[in-house]
Amino acid sequence: MSWLSNVRNALSGIVPGAAKAQTPDHLWHKCKGCGTMVFTKELAENLYVCPTCDHHERIGPSERFAQLLDDDSVDVLPAPRSSEDPLKFRDSKRYADRLKAARTSTGEQDAFVNARGTIAGQRVVIGVQDFAFMGGSMGQAVGEAFIQGVETAIKDRAPFIVFTASGGARMQEGILSLMQMPRSTVAIQMLHDAGLPYIVVLTDPTSGGVMAAYAMLGDVHIAEPKATLAFTGRRVIENTIREKLPDDFQTSEYYLEHGLIDMVVHRRELRERLATVIGYLCAERKAA
Repeated sequence: MSWLSNVRNALSGIVPGAAKAQTPDHLWHKCKGCGTMVFTKELAENLYVCPTCDHHERIGPSERFAQLLDDDSVDVLPAPRSSEDPLKFRDSKRYADRLKAARTSTGEQDAFVNARGTIAGQRVVIGVQDFAFMGGSMGQAVGEAFIQGVETAIKDRAPFIVFTASGGARMQEGILSLMQMPRSTVAIQMLHDAGLPYIVVLTDPTSGGVMAAYAMLGDVHIAEPKATLAFTGRRVIENTIREKLPDDFQTSEYYLEHGLIDMVVHRRELRERLATVIGYLCAERKAA
């Protein structure tokens, strides 16, 4: 071992020959926006937003619920049952093996998780799509979970808030995945019939079948800053129309400028903004 390694280890507190388990892991995170190395604890305290460039990192259901719902009000709903690997699909790996790996890495049953709770004392049901689970792809399990969220919101007489993050339909389930698009549309109509708000928060990235389905059917559309929002890829569009697209095309800010969404909200302000929106949308129901 060189003298430089000895100095580096001494400064970092690493003992040569120590077991790997004794060395702290994941102390630093490299920002995907600016490349700055951020202390993981600092990043978590900043709601997983880079303190240098304000880049919003992708986060999962547990972080969303902790950031938004009142303390001691979080009630995560059990994942609904759905058929697994209905097509016995296999590409370079078996679909069943991909599901198993995704469940091990995320700790979730599938890519959509619901929870009921309160925001500033107001009852809500929140559904969060997890991009870390097979790219947040929409399969039967996601469709069932979405419908579960709608039914729970109707039962609780509460708004349904959905955080989208997806690459689109889950190809391993073929046409059964695409069937979740009309199913979710019918579920949203059930919310409307019950007189309940449906609020969508678009996060990075939201695309494909999800963008064409429940992501753009909200009563109010909110997006996190600089999120990629698209139905299909930029290159596909440019090759089709044979034109160069603007640099900010398919971003939250572009959508806001062209009237496709209602607001772009920083994660630090999101809980307060949601509380305000819910208060407006549910004011008449509260008075009744």
